[in-house]
Amino acid sequence: MNVAGLILGGGAGTRLQPLTKERSKPAVPIAGRYRLVDIPISNCINSGIRNIYLLTQFNSVSLHHHIGTTFRFDQFSGGHVRILAAEQTPDSEGWFQGTADAVRRSMRYFMDEVPDLMVILSGDQLYRMDLRQVIQTHIDSQADLTISTKPVAREEAGALGIMQVDGTGRIVRFAEKPGDTPLLDELRAPLYDDERFLASMGIYVFNMDVLKELLRDNAEPDFGKHIIPGAIDSHKVHSYIFEDYWEDIGTIRSFWAANLALTEPLPSFSFYDMQSPIYTRMRYLPPSKINECDLARCLLTEGCIISGKRMEHSVIGLRALVGEGTVVEDSIIMGADYYEHGKIEHGSGIPMGIGRNCLIKNTIIDKNARIGDGVVISPEGKPYNEKGDLYWIRDGIMVIPKNMAIPSGTVL
Repeated sequence: MNVAGLILGGGAGTRLQPLTKERSKPAVPIAGRYRLVDIPISNCINSGIRNIYLLTQFNSVSLHHHIGTTFRFDQFSGGHVRILAAEQTPDSEGWFQGTADAVRRSMRYFMDEVPDLMVILSGDQLYRMDLRQVIQTHIDSQADLTISTKPVAREEAGALGIMQVDGTGRIVRFAEKPGDTPLLDELRAPLYDDERFLASMGIYVFNMDVLKELLRDNAEPDFGKHIIPGAIDSHKVHSYIFEDYWEDIGTIRSFWAANLALTEPLPSFSFYDMQSPIYTRMRYLPPSKINECDLARCLLTEGCIISGKRMEHSVIGLRALVGEGTVVEDSIIMGADYYEHGKIEHGSGIPMGIGRNCLIKNTIIDKNARIGDGVVISPEGKPYNEKGDLYWIRDGIMVIPKNMAIPSGTVL
C-alpha cells in the first residue's frame, strides 16, 4: 500500500510572536538544536513513510533552508521531503485560506505518487507516534477517515475539538471547543473510569479517494471546522486513541513549558530514544566548553562557551555564549546562527551572546541576541502581556526577539 505524508506548515502563528515574527511555526527551534518540523517528519520516516510533502505559506525562508539542508534521501532507497508553497495560479491568486484549502489547491502535486492513503500531520506539535499503528487501525476498521485522538481532562477539553465514539470506535459526534457546558458532559468518553474526553490531535489518515471527494464536494477552507464535521455524517470515520505524550505548541507559555520539561531527569518526552530518533540538521559544531559554571537540570547543546556563575532548569541552544558571573534560571537561550570570531559585527558594539554578571529568569532569548554586561531580564512584577522596545511579555514569559541588542546595565 502506497502511503504519503502531508505536513501542514500552519498559519501566521500570532500566539507565538515574536518567535514567529521572522520564521514560521514549524521552523521555531525546540530543545536547543531541533526545529518543530523535525518532529512530524521524523515520525513519518520512523514509520516507513518516505514520500513527504510540506505545505508552507508564512515566513517560510528559514523553513525551506532547513528542509533543503537536512532531509536528503539517497537515490537507492528513494523518498523525499517536498515543499509545496502557496502560489498564484490561473485558478487562484490568493493565499491558502485554511488547512483544507491548502490541501485542495496542492492536490495535483502529490497525486503523481498515486497514494492509497494520505497521512496529514500538523507541523507544530511535540510527540512521538508510530504511524504504522494508526494506519493498521484504519485498515482493520475499514474506515474512510481515521482521526488520532488524545484523552484529556475536563479543564483542557472545553478549548479543544472533542470527539464522541461508539462501542466500535466509530466517531458519531464532534464539537469544536464546546467549553465547560452541558454539551461537554454529553461528550464524555465512557471507556474511562475518570472523567475523560477524546480530543482531536489534528492527525488524520484518509483514503485518497475519500479525501478527493470531500475536498471536491465541500468548498470550505478548514479541516477541523468544516471538512471533518461533514465527513462524520457522510462517511465512516474512526478514532485512534493515543495514550502517550502529546503537546500542541501553540502559545509562548506552552512552548516555554514544553522545552523546560525536557530538562527533568525523566521527562515525559525524550529525545534520547534511539529506536525512534528525531532527525535534524547536522552542523558539525565543536563540543561545548564550560570554563566555570554550576549547571543543574539543563540541556546544553553543542558549540557553546559557558563562563557563567549558575544555570538552572534551562535550555541552552547552539553556539550560546555566556559571560562570567551570569545567572540563568527557568529560561530558554536559543544561541546563535554564527560566531563573530573576535570582531563585533554589529552597530551596537555589543558582542554576540550574554555578557558578564547578568540575571536571566523566566525568559526566552531568541537567536543572535546581544546582551550587554550587568543586564537583568525577568517578567516578575510586570503585566502578563506587554510589548516594549526591547522585549515582549507573552503569557507571563519575557521574550527577547531575534537579533535584539540590549545595552549594558539595562534592567527589564
